[in-house]
Amino acid sequence: MSRIDEMIAELCPDGVEYKRLGDIGTFTRGAGIQKSDFTDDGKPCIHYGQIYTYYGLEASETKSLISEELYATRKKAKHGDLIIATTSENEDDVCKCCAWLGDEPCAVSGDAYIYSHSADPKYMAYLFCSASFQAQKKRRITGTKVLRVSGDAMATFEAPIPPIEIQKEIVRILDKFAELEAELEAELEARKAQYAYYRDKLLSFERERERESRWLKMEDLFYMKAGTHIAASNISESKSAVQTTPCYGGNGLRGFVESPSHSGKALLIGRQGALCGNVYRVEEDFYATEHAVVATCSDLVLQDYAYHMLVNRNLNRYKSAGAQPGLAVGKLKEVEFLVPSLETQQKVVDILDRFDALTTSLTDGLPAEIEARRQQYEYYRDKLLSFPRKESAA
Repeated sequence: MSRIDEMIAELCPDGVEYKRLGDIGTFTRGAGIQKSDFTDDGKPCIHYGQIYTYYGLEASETKSLISEELYATRKKAKHGDLIIATTSENEDDVCKCCAWLGDEPCAVSGDAYIYSHSADPKYMAYLFCSASFQAQKKRRITGTKVLRVSGDAMATFEAPIPPIEIQKEIVRILDKFAELEAELEAELEARKAQYAYYRDKLLSFERERERESRWLKMEDLFYMKAGTHIAASNISESKSAVQTTPCYGGNGLRGFVESPSHSGKALLIGRQGALCGNVYRVEEDFYATEHAVVATCSDLVLQDYAYHMLVNRNLNRYKSAGAQPGLAVGKLKEVEFLVPSLETQQKVVDILDRFDALTTSLTDGLPAEIEARRQQYEYYRDKLLSFPRKESAA
């Protein structure tokens, strides 16, 4: 921050000018490009939906191409322009942007705007993510189901435009934060692969090496029962003074209800939908809906070991076919596992829980560090993009 402060003192000691985006650039709406227009070769194009599903803050190559004939008739972003998705069903994606840094102009679809401007392109892309910009955007969103912001509205948004040297220094600093987060995410993926490898190795027992291992069906290892239906109107998305009991469905936590259906520890197995077979550990009183199977461990298996054992098996493979896949309790009961002694189970748990915490915990391990770095990045981004305003001449 001290370097930025020094540059401000040197280059704009009276403060930074805040300008309307329309005063430093122009907004041009893209023209119709459908996904059916994509070709295997041709000219670069960006469809508005790809801005919030595929692209980051910058791009120099495109995921999709269109024919030269269509390209010739479409609106195009040139090097340094922003491509802005201005339509979405959720507020966060409205005005998400990508700085086009490719050598060749890029065709842009409708429901997106091209912003041609005189500032550093990545500085402007970071600026569109800032708290100040987002606050202005929220005030100008129109629509109910489909939300949008027009080019005329964006032209009225105010933004700090310091000298180009300061813009580039801010980009350099924020890029460092982004690189660190990318490195942590890559490390997290590597640790997840490592966890899966060791989980598979540790849960593969050979009888000659593990004399106490034996084949047991799930009905021998668990007491299993489907959860109980509860009306959606009785489930609160957040915990309240009355609704304090976590409620789980087939895909994890659904919300909170007034009273539990089960007490104590258990494993929950999703039994309906495309994600059926997901396994969750529950350590407290809870409510399970009919979309989950509650599995309570017998004395033959430790709950934490059983969790890793079931995740490793991928219970989704046992689902029924059809438009609405599902897992039948009766079918689950017949699934067999090679189960070692309780002593061996505990040794396996001690190893795998450390890997699991490293790759999934939001209070420890890499996910926690990534979240901390993201919060730090957002804090410094907003701090770096907040300048003392230059007073207008009387």
